[in-house]
Amino acid sequence: MRALILVDLQNDFLPTGALPVPDGDAVLAVANRAIGSGDFACVVATQDWHPREHGSFAANHPGRRVGEVILLDGLEQVLWPVHCVQDTAGAELAPGLDVHGLERVFRKGTDPRIDSYSGFFDNGHRKSTGLGDYLRERGVTHVAVLGLALDYCVKFTALDARQLGFEVEVIANGCRAVNVQPGDDERAIVALREDGVAVVNRYSAG
Repeated sequence: MRALILVDLQNDFLPTGALPVPDGDAVLAVANRAIGSGDFACVVATQDWHPREHGSFAANHPGRRVGEVILLDGLEQVLWPVHCVQDTAGAELAPGLDVHGLERVFRKGTDPRIDSYSGFFDNGHRKSTGLGDYLRERGVTHVAVLGLALDYCVKFTALDARQLGFEVEVIANGCRAVNVQPGDDERAIVALREDGVAVVNRYSAG
């Protein structure tokens, strides 16, 4: 059985958001075509859902700037702008997304002490979101992943899915990268392929 995982298609990651992913809104059409394709028995989404005091926010570390790397509860952490704060408009799923096709939304990044790029685990693999068990209970063996951003949340969601034993593909034309460092998108694709993830282009217009 095949499942589609839509990663963090939220207002704050769109071009007008607090942490804009360049051209991020372009992935919504691909996501909607994938949802409506009939190729997936299960469609789920992930949602960044941060408390305002989250440790990944540069604003919560006086003297630190966005893009700096610190140690947060023992793990390296890139500092980000305040984004996807719980119960704010920025955390909501993008209005252009066909949410009627979603079976469930899995929230992540809720612990202020640790970030959660992956839809399956926090960055230290200390807690599970329950997504892996949810998919297994439905007999899912293959997952396709798309969303924002390729070089962070999409990449780590796909890598964790492989670690959990799923066959995984990333729909590259349904992703965009934040590219904190130039070339992060290309390095993400290399890392995915090296781990056995298929990187494909599907559900384009026409």
